[in-house]
Formats: sequence, structure tokens, C-alpha cells
Amino acid sequence: MAEHQGKTPLNFRNVAIATFIVAALVQFLGSVGLFNNYYLHILTVIGINIILVASLNLVNGYLGEFALGHAGFMAVGAYVAALIALKLHLPVLLRIPVSLAGGALAAGVIGYLVGRVTFKTVGDYLAIITLGFNMIIVNAIQNIDYLGGPRGLTAIPKGTDLATVALCTVLSYWILRNLVDSVYGRMWLCIRENAIAGELIGIDVNRVKNLAFTVAATFAGLAGGLYAGYQQFITPKSFDYLKTTDILVMLYLGGMGSLSGSILGVVAYTLLMELLRNILGLIAPQLADLRMLLSPLILVFIMLTRQYGLMGNREWRWLMPDRKQTGGEGA
Repeated sequence: MAEHQGKTPLNFRNVAIATFIVAALVQFLGSVGLFNNYYLHILTVIGINIILVASLNLVNGYLGEFALGHAGFMAVGAYVAALIALKLHLPVLLRIPVSLAGGALAAGVIGYLVGRVTFKTVGDYLAIITLGFNMIIVNAIQNIDYLGGPRGLTAIPKGTDLATVALCTVLSYWILRNLVDSVYGRMWLCIRENAIAGELIGIDVNRVKNLAFTVAATFAGLAGGLYAGYQQFITPKSFDYLKTTDILVMLYLGGMGSLSGSILGVVAYTLLMELLRNILGLIAPQLADLRMLLSPLILVFIMLTRQYGLMGNREWRWLMPDRKQTGGEGA
């Protein structure tokens, strides 16, 4: 059975290669006017959001905590990456990886420090502290002239296109799925089910929790860097509580504790919002913004009717490491 599954063309490596080739082709066709730029934009946003939601799933899904500051870490990554791109004047082939790495590293360091403080508490304090952190970041940026204040940063050099996002998304997903399948992933699940039992078998609960939190913040910073390089302008408002709400809706819609669910949730939610934008816009242009009212309503509906989202805690086997294809849950 394992041998048969190993020969199937539908596995992570083949899907990853196909994804990058298709993304590069679509990007090229878009650049010469043979592919609709609106659809190109939607695909790029989906890729960035997959990194955001899958990384938050480490904390909220696999670890069983409830964090509300992911948009804040995204803001840190976006602003640091933008400053590197704007100030260092590096060649483009060096500027893109350096700015993305700088944004991800900065967000990871901030995440580590926040986690060191937060995980000394128990209960719901993580949600309160991370929400407060998100508000502090947004308000601080608004009052720093060097960062453009409320106007934000503009004229950021172009550093992100669909091919770049696809490459980063595939690499991020590969790292996250291997982490989830590693010893640390097992410890996160153990802590989620019973932290006291985890301590009794020798797990350093706070350290392991902080590792998941730091990794999640790092990838949120990477997503922020991609966002800044793609939009070429960023403002504090882009990372306020509405962004956090969007990330949570996509996470819970797809399914907690499921990286496959993160992909499904992002695609379903993004397409739904764009569909609503177009339908409401046809009725009256000013009605298009009403779709944002539906976002929290969708979150409430999911919590009342399908608490485990579309995927629950299942995974698509072809996206998981090979040795997992022979057993365990799958879809």
C-alpha cells in the first residue's frame, strides 16, 4: 500500500513544483497582458494569506492557545522589510531575500519576547496580551514620523510577484508541515490535550509553547514583507483588528489543527469576499464595503455550527510527509 501511494503523482513535491511553474507562467502572462491582472492579484493575496493562516494554526490549532496579535507581527515584518528595501539600496536580487529575511527575523524576535512574557501566565491572558500588542504596534506606528505616521510608507520598491509568493508559500508550508510532524509537533498536541500531563512526562511547557509562538510570528513577518513588497505602500490601518478578524475567520473556517484546512479556509473565504464585492458592487458601488460586515458574522456562524471548520483536524495525505501517508487521519 505504501509503495503504491509513493508512486502516485499526487504528492507534495510534485504539487509544489507544479504550483511554482504555473505561478511563474501566470505571472509572465500577466506581465505581457495575456492574463487578467485582477485574477493575478487574487492569487497573490491567497498565497500571502496561506502563510499567515497556516502559521497562526501552530498556536491556535496545534498548541490549543488563542492568539489575537498575528496582524501585529505582520506589521513588524512589513515595516522592517519596507525600510530595508527603501534605505539600503541593494541590487534587486539581493534586496528581495534580505528584506524578506529581515522582516521575518524582526517579527520572530518580537514574537519570542512577547511569548517569554505571555506564557508565564495561564488561561486566557494570551488572547488579551496579544490583542494589546497588536493595538500597541498599530498606534506606535501611527505616531512615528520616520515610519510615515498615519500616511504609512510609500514608493516601496517592487519586490513581490506571484512567483515569489508561490515560492515562499510552498517553502513555508513545507517547513510548517515538517514541524507539525516532528517531535515538537507531538509535544504541541500533548500540551493542547493536557498541559499538566505534558509537564509530568518532562516537557518544558513554556519553552515549547514559546517555540510555536516564535515560529508563527516569524512566518507572519514573512507574510508582512511579501505584502509590503507587493502593495508598494503600507499604512498602520492595514494591520488593525479587522485584519486580525480576517485571519481568524479563514483559520476557523478551514479547520483548527489542519494545515490543509488553512489552505481551504483561505481560498474559500477570499473567493467569497471577492464574489460578494462584485455582486454588491453591481447593485450599488457603495454597498461593496458591506461585505466586511459579513466577516464577523461568518465567524459567529462557524463557531455555532461547525466548530472544527471544513477540515476539522484532518489533513490531505498528499500534503503531509510520506511516512504519514501509511496511516493516521487523512482526507
